[in-house]
Amino acid sequence: MNSPIYEKPGASRIALGIEYDGSSYHGWQKQSNANSVQAELERALSEVANHTVELTCAGRTDTAVHALGQVVHFDCLNPRPEKAWLKGANSLLPASISIRFAKTVSSDFHARFSATSRSYLYIIDNRKVKPAIFEQGLTWWDKHLDTVKMNRACQYFLGEQDFSSFRSSQCQSNSPNRCITEISCHRSDQFVAVKVTANAFLHHMVRNIVGLLIEIGDGRKEVEWAKSVIDARDRNASGVTAKPNGLYLVAVDYPTLFELPKIVEKPLYFNSFI
Repeated sequence: MNSPIYEKPGASRIALGIEYDGSSYHGWQKQSNANSVQAELERALSEVANHTVELTCAGRTDTAVHALGQVVHFDCLNPRPEKAWLKGANSLLPASISIRFAKTVSSDFHARFSATSRSYLYIIDNRKVKPAIFEQGLTWWDKHLDTVKMNRACQYFLGEQDFSSFRSSQCQSNSPNRCITEISCHRSDQFVAVKVTANAFLHHMVRNIVGLLIEIGDGRKEVEWAKSVIDARDRNASGVTAKPNGLYLVAVDYPTLFELPKIVEKPLYFNSFI
């Protein structure tokens, strides 16, 4: 799991907590023909490190998906104080990306494989008239959503199950099985939020679950439909994929032995949801 650079004398492993507005990026992963969060971060960090930096992330996010608690790691040959990664790299990053913490970790830390769970939050602006403010940070739905029914449907998703009905055709995972430990839906004024925590997620899994919950919430489907879709293990049995712009990677959890900082401060508009 370790990057080859770590085997060189004097190299150290750095973990970073990252926040970003994904609306202007073609996802996390570096691409040859489009801008990405990874490419912007690697450019800034390489300048501070004075050598090429390659990042590994906890979970790749899609085009227009955001993050409050993405975690990455990289290996560095040139010693730097932790504040250099924060202040130095942040000064070189666009306004839409921010490094929230930096910590030197042991060589056995891996941003992806050491993670025990990931949590996503999906925010829906549920009112008749479309929003003009913060439009890229949420999904608008004009039909009233019944969160009581949506929460009843959420209970079918708990535990380890085959989530083939909620994986993208482009999903590269070897297994469709995932374990959801928490899933809930609640309303705060006109906003409806769905929060999901699992050991890991399939490609488009959260957006496909939210798409199903919206159909139940606005009355097009009954609560029990959720179970029939899960049992079908067939993507064609489910509903549409919810838009990406309401989705946030809000937290990644790790064993306490790594002593990673917790990102406590959240933007004001998340106070009711996190």
